Amino acid sequence: MTINYDKIYECAASARKNAYAPYSEFAVGAAVLLRDGRVITGANVENASYPLSLCAERAALTAAYSAGARKPDIVAIGIIGATTEPISPCGACRQVIAELMAPEAEVVLFNLEKEKKIFKVSDLLPYPFSSEAMRDGR
Repeated sequence: MTINYDKIYECAASARKNAYAPYSEFAVGAAVLLRDGRVITGANVENASYPLSLCAERAALTAAYSAGARKPDIVAIGIIGATTEPISPCGACRQVIAELMAPEAEVVLFNLEKEKKIFKVSDLLPYPFSSEAMRDGR
């Protein structure tokens, strides 16, 4: 499948407008591209109790899974934020991305100037904690 990076950018940028970030004022949007061409988006949602906040990447991926998508269905995720360099996902999001996306799926990082960096999931988090590790301990 050919990835339309402009479409991912536009969808993530549109999702970013829906962010709820009254504390950090740092809005982030994400767009998950599915094999069937659908794009499912998410935005960060903050909470006064900071640990309860939800990053855009996790919001988009959980929305995709809630809509019935699974790991083989996801081609890419695009993430956008107002950063000098293309935005980088936090460690928690990298772990969730590694759990919910295939190792060869793309993670496309953008800033508002449309600069982008593209990684494979396996390159972004090369040694993720996995369900296999839990089975190994039994």
